[in-house]
Amino acid sequence: MKPVLILCIILGYFLLLLVISYFTSRKADNNSFFVGNRVSPWYVVAFGMIGASLSGVTYISVPGYVVTGDFYYMQMVLGFVIGYAVIAEVLLPLYYRLQLTSIYAYLGERYGRSSYKTGSFFFLISRLIGASFRLFLVAEVLHLTVFESLHVHYLGTVGITLALIFVYTFKGGIRTIVWTDTLQTFFMLLAVGLSIYFISRLLDLNFGSMVSAISSDPHAKLFNWDWKAAGFFPKQFISGIFMAIVMTGLDQDMMQKNLSCRNLKDAKKNMYWYGSMFVPINLLFLGLGVLLIMYVNVTPGLLMPGKTDELFPMVIQSISHPQLLGIVFLLGLIAAAYSSADSALTALTTSFTIDILEGDKLPEKKLKNLRWKVHIGMAVIIGIIIFAFRLLNNEAVIKKLYEIASYTYGPLLGLFAFGLLTKLQVKDKWVPLVAVLSPGLTYLLKMGVEHFASYQFAFELLILNGIISFAGLMIISKSPGKAKIPVQTE
Repeated sequence: MKPVLILCIILGYFLLLLVISYFTSRKADNNSFFVGNRVSPWYVVAFGMIGASLSGVTYISVPGYVVTGDFYYMQMVLGFVIGYAVIAEVLLPLYYRLQLTSIYAYLGERYGRSSYKTGSFFFLISRLIGASFRLFLVAEVLHLTVFESLHVHYLGTVGITLALIFVYTFKGGIRTIVWTDTLQTFFMLLAVGLSIYFISRLLDLNFGSMVSAISSDPHAKLFNWDWKAAGFFPKQFISGIFMAIVMTGLDQDMMQKNLSCRNLKDAKKNMYWYGSMFVPINLLFLGLGVLLIMYVNVTPGLLMPGKTDELFPMVIQSISHPQLLGIVFLLGLIAAAYSSADSALTALTTSFTIDILEGDKLPEKKLKNLRWKVHIGMAVIIGIIIFAFRLLNNEAVIKKLYEIASYTYGPLLGLFAFGLLTKLQVKDKWVPLVAVLSPGLTYLLKMGVEHFASYQFAFELLILNGIISFAGLMIISKSPGKAKIPVQTE
């Protein structure tokens, strides 16, 4: 596709988002930005959350993941389903009972101010890194296909991408995002379906033969029973449960959408429906990965790329007909990127404004001005991290994203688990030290075990990190006393 055509597609898509933003942000206030006035329809939230959680990482990295990891990613996805049920039955009742705007306010009520700030800080680090990784993929593709030929520097590509997101989110916030994410989820899933259709046609496969070819392919192995391997089924499955709990249930980004539902009953419906869709949707992405590998193997002159994340874009670039396939790929990529990044930017703004700067104590007008400044600042920080990651990246983003999440979300897992499972109080001023030390101890333990026992850690590092954090909180706990709030879920 010519860069001018791609640019027109991007601008057209962006204008559509602006139209939605205009209608959803009229008469918007701070309450609209933070929790959408708590009137969002649950089914709209659920559908939009699919796109926000899948993102550009799933869109590009998961099909490429098949090259080296087969279908083993599904082992984690199966664990996700259990994790979402835990969120619906344990965490959502707690959040709704306390009527939270930021979920980390629970830590302040349960332990104290230092714990509250610590939880917020670790979320900010986790989400800044996660959002940057997701946008990195999109910026790479847009730069190679559009802006590089127009002699725009890579920093300019990143800046343009973030500016587009900023423009349609800065006013309406979560009330706008609930609806824009719904549109973007639709485009992303449509793009995946059409990509599968077009590539299978190029391989002369009808629906039946396509299903047969994918299921019989050597890369379609679903379960790994090598206990020493990083992809061993039990540890991948259990890791998936905890990954879902921390990256959704303990994440302000994802929970902010849930908290915009009308009531707890609707929020639970949202979570169960959203969770049930993960298995078939991820099977689509993995099936697409097999088709991409098959296409490379039968196409003369086409070689497997050095980085698995480049597989999907490379195949699309190699196909000149039908041109619609390139347009579909680009729309899906943009939809995947924006649906994840817009909600992340809003959640980061919410957490920093409310949790760190305590902006909820300010008058409405001053809070609005502060919120806008924070929104700009967060966009700039994400841009800087994206550029840094471009200099350092050397492996699949999907793997790196979960690996880093294992370290940054571990203290959050320990803090929430300790609060929900015990009635003990802690010495609040020591909580930041525990939260900082636990990822470091986790890393040292990982290196030691892998060196002396030939055991390969994967995403179960999150669980280990959470256990170490929990143990640290136990060490600094005080004599049993009454918790500041009832911690049992309804």
